[in-house]
Amino acid sequence: MIPLSYYLVFAAALFSIGIFGVLARKNAVAIIMGIELMLNAVNVNLLAFWRYLEPGWIAGQAFAIIVFAVAAAEVAVGLALIISIYRRRSTVAAEEIDLLKW
Repeated sequence: MIPLSYYLVFAAALFSIGIFGVLARKNAVAIIMGIELMLNAVNVNLLAFWRYLEPGWIAGQAFAIIVFAVAAAEVAVGLALIISIYRRRSTVAAEEIDLLKW
C-alpha cells in the first residue's frame, strides 16, 4: 500500500505547477489550465485523506465530485469569457485585457 505522504507530495507538486502556471503565464487559456491543475491537486488530497482516514465514510468522494463540478463550471464560464474577449480585442494575453478601464 502506498503511504499517505506520497499522495500529499504528489498533490503539493501538482499544486505548485498550477501556481506557477497561473503566475507565470500571459495567455488566459494557460492561466485557466493552471487553475485546473490546482483543483486536481485538491481532489488528490481529498481522496487520499478519504482513503487513509475514514474509508467507510463517503464524504471524501462527495467533496471530490463537488470539486469536479465546480471545475467544469469554471472552465465553461472561463472559456466563454475568453472567447468573448478575443472577439472584442483579438487577443487573449492577460496583461492586454483591460476591458474595465476607461
